[in-house]
Amino acid sequence: MSTEQIDHPHLIGSGLATLAVIAASVGFGLVPYFARTLTAEGMAPHVIAFFRYAFAAIVLLPFVWRARAQWAAIVWGLVAGIGMGVGWVGYVRAVEIVPVSTAGILYMTYPVFTLLIAWLMFGDRPGRRAIAASLMIVAAAALASAPDTITADQVPALILSLAAPLGFGFGINVLVHKLVALKPLVRIACVSLGSVLGLMPLMLATPAAALFPVTASGWWLVAGIAFGSALIPQLLYTVAAPVIGTARTAIAGSFELPTMFLVGWFAFGEPVGSAQWIACVIVISAIALTPGKSIRSVAANIAVERNSRWRR
Repeated sequence: MSTEQIDHPHLIGSGLATLAVIAASVGFGLVPYFARTLTAEGMAPHVIAFFRYAFAAIVLLPFVWRARAQWAAIVWGLVAGIGMGVGWVGYVRAVEIVPVSTAGILYMTYPVFTLLIAWLMFGDRPGRRAIAASLMIVAAAALASAPDTITADQVPALILSLAAPLGFGFGINVLVHKLVALKPLVRIACVSLGSVLGLMPLMLATPAAALFPVTASGWWLVAGIAFGSALIPQLLYTVAAPVIGTARTAIAGSFELPTMFLVGWFAFGEPVGSAQWIACVIVISAIALTPGKSIRSVAANIAVERNSRWRR
């Protein structure tokens, strides 16, 4: 896709846009495969998180420089990126030791945090449907994390993993309420750069031997997580979401959750029980129920918000 199509997403059709959202969701859903395989090679969770965001930050840095006059919005983007990058470390840690399906359900609680932060920080009071959807997601998380599906030693990692949806919820609110003046590529760039800056202190405290993969396959996995689960999916969402609107974006984007289940099943031999599949159905139903601003991903959310402002 060209830069013109990214800035003017109406140039692509709704069918192609829907496929783009589904493809991006599959990319996001493959994160557990990359994360667990790289941790098995000895890489720390924060190092994996750093590499996931670093490439997008480097590639898109020129767009931030061109928009430097809008420094206030860029600072907000950097702060959001710091929260998202640091929070993602908890998710990687959880994927390392708990079933992918359980970690995935807890990851999908981000709409609950999004609504709470929107209400408390920006005075954006949620409607009845949004509240109902949030309660459904909480119920799904409780079902997937029931005592018969996890062990006591996994509880701390699950609690720590909630930092990821908390960081994403904050990031979504910043992108919707503070970054509407920035073009999509600049938004993605400054958030990615913020994630890199937030993870830098942890990187500096890590022994040099643990900073890089030790095998050629490890480097391919690093490239996969940087391209396939970060840069490319974010760009696809940025372009496609304004074309198909909030409802179809949310429904198509929810394809990420069953993708996580399938990754755990096929890649790691983790059986997915009835509780996890029921929780999956509840989450997808909640996403479909949630109106307006509660979009699947950060890129989708900011793009739809920008599109709605154009139409007004």
